[in-house]
Amino acid sequence: MNAHASTAQAERSQPVHIGDHLREWRQRRRMSQLDLAGEAEISARHLSFVETGRAAPSRDMVLRLAERLEVPLRERNVLLVAAGYAPAFPQRPLEDPALKSARQAIDLVLRAHEPNPALAYDRHWNLVSANRMVAPLLEGIPQRLLGQPFNVLRLAFHPEALAPRTVNLAEWCGHLLERLHRQCEATADPELIKLYNNLKSYPIPARSGPLSSDNVAIPFKLRHGGEILSFFSTTMVFGTPVDITLSELALETFFPADERTAERLRQMAAAMT
Repeated sequence: MNAHASTAQAERSQPVHIGDHLREWRQRRRMSQLDLAGEAEISARHLSFVETGRAAPSRDMVLRLAERLEVPLRERNVLLVAAGYAPAFPQRPLEDPALKSARQAIDLVLRAHEPNPALAYDRHWNLVSANRMVAPLLEGIPQRLLGQPFNVLRLAFHPEALAPRTVNLAEWCGHLLERLHRQCEATADPELIKLYNNLKSYPIPARSGPLSSDNVAIPFKLRHGGEILSFFSTTMVFGTPVDITLSELALETFFPADERTAERLRQMAAAMT
């Protein structure tokens, strides 16, 4: 499914029957009824009856089908409600006492990653938290673009933010757009689709050609203080979340791609102490 198809699907009236939901998720995952039935260990005939409204699935079956379809936790609640059941997955703010240990884990990872930059963001790429090494890289950006929460992707693309400072803008923003496109296809989230279409409207140059064979990952090359800092990034998520907020959090950690960047980050960290 391309982004335009995802947008059209999101703009249609939302399905109201559990069968409509299941069929849309199955088609989004490009699975036949036979494929899904085999994965969920039910008969294709019964699945067909569920999708057409001739049979009502049990709560356990809804959850089993949702798991096989890799439906996000937020949307699994939608499926349950459509089938006449109560939601199964809570959504708490990150400041909730029940999520205290998770918040501590996020803070620990962010702090432990210093002197390298690291940040955490939600499902729409809005900043949740960052370690102290992120702020120096944003110096000089207009404060109106840094209001909380600010969108991490918009900051990368905005002509008054990181875009003019990014040496390999075409490659880096092309990579970010591909990541966001995969999220749109996986979730059909209207806000993500809107963000994707908005970012595509920014004047980002086309890629000049394939990456050098010397690269092991797409780097993020940033002009800073008369130097060029080069990073590669990794993304971490919680492995077994049953809370919607945790399931939608991601931690992005940046590592120096060369010794010059590593040394500059150490100097910046020392200047902060």
